[in-house]
Amino acid sequence: MSAVLQAKNIDKFFTNPVLFQVLKNISFSIEEGEFVSIMGKSGCGKSTLLYILSTMDTDYKGELFLGGERLTGKSGKELARFRNEKIGFVFQFHYLLSEFTVLKNVMLPALKLARKSEKEIKRDALEKLSILGIEDQAYKKASMISGGQKQRVAIARALINDPAIIMGDEPTGNLDSKNSDNVFNIFKDLSVNNKLSLLVVTHDLDFAKKTDRIIEMGDGEIIANQCFA
Repeated sequence: MSAVLQAKNIDKFFTNPVLFQVLKNISFSIEEGEFVSIMGKSGCGKSTLLYILSTMDTDYKGELFLGGERLTGKSGKELARFRNEKIGFVFQFHYLLSEFTVLKNVMLPALKLARKSEKEIKRDALEKLSILGIEDQAYKKASMISGGQKQRVAIARALINDPAIIMGDEPTGNLDSKNSDNVFNIFKDLSVNNKLSLLVVTHDLDFAKKTDRIIEMGDGEIIANQCFA
């Protein structure tokens, strides 16, 4: 297997109101098809780390690689395009545009990338919705579907550009146990059958224990890296 994501000696400092090191020498990699969770108490730096790994925060020391390509030092414009092509995001809140249909919400990142025709993007979006079992909701307004369905739509949207990795920030935080299990099973299936890499920040220990590996953080450092696969 080859590393999809590599973090090398990542340090992060906050300077306001005083100088404070929030991340300390973070180094790890994620392989193709690996499903990894990050855990730790509030304030330990896990969300800060995710922002760096997702290329949305470039103010750090160290090096970041995705698919073997060094991202550290690239311009904001280069990173924005790379992010749209290579990284899918699933958050605690779905961030769907309620006035648009489910289908249009899924299509938006691909329309922005403009790598395919609108007809091809529509076909791809319907295929992603079908994989997630909600193709029948495609023409409903996003405001008219349930919370569990909205998170599936958010996952379909994250998949539309066939990313190298999905990054999730508390993706089951707003869901009940049944829908949390559904999201986990979708992620696991993508990992096993599509060889998609996943990195998920979560407070849900039951969720984390079912992933391939838990990276545990404390006070800005990796304090444990435990494999379950």
